[in-house]
Amino acid sequence: MNLLPSLHPATVHFPIAFLLLASGLLWLHLLRRFSFDLRPTIWLLLATGWVGGAVAVLTGLLAQSDLPPDAPYRAILNWHIGAGLAALVLYGGLLYAGWLYRSPRARRRRRDEKATDLLDDPAVRSWLGWVALLGALLIVAAGWNGGVLVYEFGVNVQEQPAGP
Repeated sequence: MNLLPSLHPATVHFPIAFLLLASGLLWLHLLRRFSFDLRPTIWLLLATGWVGGAVAVLTGLLAQSDLPPDAPYRAILNWHIGAGLAALVLYGGLLYAGWLYRSPRARRRRRDEKATDLLDDPAVRSWLGWVALLGALLIVAAGWNGGVLVYEFGVNVQEQPAGP
């Protein structure tokens, strides 16, 4: 039994949930101030979602390696792969920008500014909002195309053995 087709569906759900939730909380943080701090939760969801997304992309690329190159669903599969990779790059860029923002060198440069976190910097608020929106749209597009591949084309769906 080939395990690769089973690994991808088992690894996609948490990254989808974590990254969509992180995007939603990021928008809430940008639009409204709460008495509690959403920043640690946003960064934790982004980091765990990104790591899980990397695993999901890797297992997906391995699972599709056995598929025929001239299959009728190849265009949808390419969109699915492209959207997943683009989301991974986009959220990875956001994590990297946040990491650079908190570096000692960057803090020395911003000595007089009040913002201590990328999520609080007024100069990048609109940029952050667009990144969160685009990332969420990419996740939804990848998931939608994945559903089309499975439910319309039966890609990597294994036949269940007959019952007793």
